[in-house]
Amino acid sequence: MKIAIAGYGVVGRGTHELLMMNREKIAARAGEEIEVKYVLDPKPLEGTPAESLRASGIEEILADPEVQLLVEAIGGVGPAYEYVKAALESGRSVVTPNKQLVAEKGAELLAIAKEKNVGFLFEASVAGGTPVLHPISQCLWANDLDLAAGILNGTTNYILTKMVQEGAGFEETLRDAQRLGYAEADPTADIEGIDACRKACILSDLLFGKHTDPNKVFAQGITRITAADVEAAGLVGCNIKLIGQARRMDDGKILCMVTPALLKKEHCMAEVNDVFNAVMVHGNGVGDMMFYGRGAGDLPTASAVLSDVIEIVRGGGRNAGIISWADEGNAHLANRRDYAISALVRIQGLDFAAVERKFPGCERIWERDGETAALVHSIKEGELEDALQALNAAPYIRVFDC
Repeated sequence: MKIAIAGYGVVGRGTHELLMMNREKIAARAGEEIEVKYVLDPKPLEGTPAESLRASGIEEILADPEVQLLVEAIGGVGPAYEYVKAALESGRSVVTPNKQLVAEKGAELLAIAKEKNVGFLFEASVAGGTPVLHPISQCLWANDLDLAAGILNGTTNYILTKMVQEGAGFEETLRDAQRLGYAEADPTADIEGIDACRKACILSDLLFGKHTDPNKVFAQGITRITAADVEAAGLVGCNIKLIGQARRMDDGKILCMVTPALLKKEHCMAEVNDVFNAVMVHGNGVGDMMFYGRGAGDLPTASAVLSDVIEIVRGGGRNAGIISWADEGNAHLANRRDYAISALVRIQGLDFAAVERKFPGCERIWERDGETAALVHSIKEGELEDALQALNAAPYIRVFDC
């Protein structure tokens, strides 16, 4: 099968290089050779493996009947959305690692793929090279799945790991992550939880069959995590992780959000460190399962991209119809403020006795320098949020309770 790659950055080039590196094995597993015929990218391709493959535009690719599949690695929802939609409508399959595209436009694009009987796969959009979406949508489909939660962003996990293990500050660790290439020059999408939010929405879509709009989901990053938070968490036997989650609540609503959270050190995700990702899934048949591995990088992500390509080639380019969800608005989404949580709080100007009167049953962590740190339990998040805002307290950190 002849394919085209749109976007020749880290992932696009990595996909091409891994295909060439393992060409014979991939051909054997796919049942035929997979050849890149075109590469579409505005940057110069001279000196790269794609220098003789430049396409003049998406029109040239879609006019060539030999090209049956497009790998979209541009990112975002501008040209990427236009190219993917045009490719699907022309009867070509598409593979993408683009989590923003899938989170925002997935329902529409899956519907087009189903109508045209072509594939639209995106394993690499969540957890990079770590298989998550395929196991959920195929191996676990006999279960009633009610939870997917995890460490979905390697940059923030690296930063939090260094803050815990070395006592480093946030700004210092962010600069270190940028120097090592783990964080972008503009790290906003990572450190503010936007990237993890898109991935949590895809997990929610997949588990519950309804589109979850990332713009309607509460996402809080790690920019307000301090050394004092890390210390207080350690004193109660916890680590702090940025957790994206999608879960069905007892009232049937779907709670999807991204927040820093306290995890007991014996929890399976508490010691997932550095740039690694982990996703925990719960089903009524299998119980808890966890998927763990590298969440980013050229070849790890390319591995997931090419696994999708191979699946489509083996299936003759047809849509298996397993993955789909519908856009039915936001009525299914829960409001986090309506549900009881436990949380770490730090309040200046009140001793523990005063804090306990406000939050009966809380546990003392410390009283020092005019500040009380405590764990509060079983309080609606909205009530806690309003009370702490009135006290001008530090941001609270919820306890992850799964």
